[in-house]
Amino acid sequence: MKHRLPAFFLALLFAGNAPAGTAPVPDEALQQRPELAAFIGAMVDKHGFDRASLQALFREVQLKPGIIKAIGKPAENKRWDEYEPMFVTPGRINGGVKFFDENAAALARAEREYGVPAEVIAAVIGVETLYGRNTGSYRVMDALTTLALDYPSRAPFFLGELENYLLLAQQEGMDPLAMKGSYAGAMGIGQFMPGSYLRYAVDFDGDGRRDLGHDTADAIGSVANYLAAYGWEQGESVAVPARVEGEEFRSLLGKGFDSMRSMAELQQLGVTAPNVPPAQMQAQLLSLETSGGPEYWLGFNNFYVITRYNRSVYYAMAVYRLSREIRQVHRSAIGLSD
Repeated sequence: MKHRLPAFFLALLFAGNAPAGTAPVPDEALQQRPELAAFIGAMVDKHGFDRASLQALFREVQLKPGIIKAIGKPAENKRWDEYEPMFVTPGRINGGVKFFDENAAALARAEREYGVPAEVIAAVIGVETLYGRNTGSYRVMDALTTLALDYPSRAPFFLGELENYLLLAQQEGMDPLAMKGSYAGAMGIGQFMPGSYLRYAVDFDGDGRRDLGHDTADAIGSVANYLAAYGWEQGESVAVPARVEGEEFRSLLGKGFDSMRSMAELQQLGVTAPNVPPAQMQAQLLSLETSGGPEYWLGFNNFYVITRYNRSVYYAMAVYRLSREIRQVHRSAIGLSD
């Protein structure tokens, strides 16, 4: 059985009375790309998609050269003292408190069911989309096709995500040209890539749909499910400031989370923390570059889990710092203290 794209989308494609001038001008160069023909063939052979339907869909796709420029200049290339003020701001903190209040029931349930603190869920959504207010302006089809065909260093990844997106559209009854997202093809309130959407999105409000584009409850549950699936440890620390002395600690820098060390080992190499965790607890030494020199932290398993959402240490630290500010302001507003 061949899989066709949603019927309402095909009806629009083939309607003879569509208003003149409303459809995008087909990108003739795109239609001649052998990579696209190979991708369409693979979707037909592997998943049973209808070739004519896919060819019609891609006639509506536009390659966006600006996306290639944007993806080459990520904010993570800044120093930490330039990056943090972009995300940990009074506006974003207060917005997080408001988001917390407006979605208290869903956040509390997500924390209870998945073990991820409500303030961390809120902070992820706050960093990603300013609590759903900025979910992206690029058509996901345009972004993923552009990166799959014109970004060679990561073409296999984005070809996979384009495949996932078409499967997602087919499964969820979505118009593949309607969804908008980031220049990298991330979409919705929590900015899920299509593969993550397929694997980790949940229908948290029980309405029969996994709608991460418009349903805040689904987004909250899905972010929590994502972090839990990557191994979030309930009640455990995320990160703490660290002190370093001597020179041996430098051997720990830039190693990534594959080389986490016990606190006992870290202390032997000149790394300590103000509130020393148990000696057997595993951590990675982090160095955040600032104009005044490096700022050192220890990142534990839960910090690593946040980096599975975005591989950047700066991103994970921004989420953590924002979550702490949201928690403090929210608890203060209701008369509680940590």
